[in-house]
Amino acid sequence: MVSSQPPPEHPDHLDAEWTKDHFLYPHRSRANSDLSPGQILFSANLQEFSQKVSLICALESNGKLSPHETFERIRQLWTSLERSKQALLDDRSLDL
Repeated sequence: MVSSQPPPEHPDHLDAEWTKDHFLYPHRSRANSDLSPGQILFSANLQEFSQKVSLICALESNGKLSPHETFERIRQLWTSLERSKQALLDDRSLDL
């Protein structure tokens, strides 16, 4: 017999706060014990980079930033992310 009820994992059965957080931060809810501390920190830095780039692009789209200023800000963020990667992922002394 086929049930007319959606499966338990269907979004209708999920807490509204959880679905909002999962939508805004889809990778934060996953706990993976295989990740090193450096990988966890870099993942957080990567998410922050992504959010800042989205904000900067929105400001440029709405005319609040010039294309040149947008490029410079994103370039600075990228340089910072690269330094973060080198410090956290390329340096194996942080891995436990």
